[in-house]
Amino acid sequence: MTFLALDIGNTRLKWAHYAEPRPGAALLAQGAEFLENIDKLADGAWRHMAPPSQVLGCVVAGDTLKRRVQEQMDLWDVVPQWVVASDQEAGLRNGYDYPSRLGADRWVAMIGAYHHLRKRGQALPFVVVMVGTAVTVEAVDADGKFLGGLILPGHGIMLRALESGTAGLHVPTGEVREFPTNTSDALTSGGTFAIAGAVERMVQHVHSRCGQEPACIMTGGAGWKMAPSMTRPCELVDNLIFEGLLQMAQGRYAAAAG
Repeated sequence: MTFLALDIGNTRLKWAHYAEPRPGAALLAQGAEFLENIDKLADGAWRHMAPPSQVLGCVVAGDTLKRRVQEQMDLWDVVPQWVVASDQEAGLRNGYDYPSRLGADRWVAMIGAYHHLRKRGQALPFVVVMVGTAVTVEAVDADGKFLGGLILPGHGIMLRALESGTAGLHVPTGEVREFPTNTSDALTSGGTFAIAGAVERMVQHVHSRCGQEPACIMTGGAGWKMAPSMTRPCELVDNLIFEGLLQMAQGRYAAAAG
């Protein structure tokens, strides 16, 4: 009864094949493909993989991409499920004005973070930071209620916007410095500190609302770049989306079996 978890972002598809649809299950295989290469999965990485019994995916890039991924699953006799945020699931309650409009990746990451803390016995409010093409900063109280979140451009989008809208600026590769003294470092540092500042403000808001310092968990493809520049301690968790999908799969497939 193997399980395939899919995390389809704006740039890459990441997948993980587990022995069972439950947290802590053995990881059998994993991989990642840029979106332009996903049509090669059936003839490549998935060709010799044991057919999964269940597939649960989180996708932010739209229905067209979802159909392309499903076409790659024609080699198996399996119907994938796709996450849509709901009022509540896996211990988390959704405080969004229109719950189903919350991005699936944001919802799954919060569920992953909630259980990541709970399995260590930490019933704390927390902030989840996903650093990718876009950056999201989510706030959840100690009882598992999603309070709200921020969306802002990722570092690359900020730099490209400056390049296209400002004469004489070209996107460079600079360093993060406290006091940048050249344009390359100024651009890199500005984008980095803008993201760090948004996280700092959300941490302050959660502390004020909950009366307790929140835990901070960071994930996403560019998380490792941001972590050293954070003003608050942030735990970097690479596979937070997969942790969330495993938690959701356990509840969904157990309910179906029962």
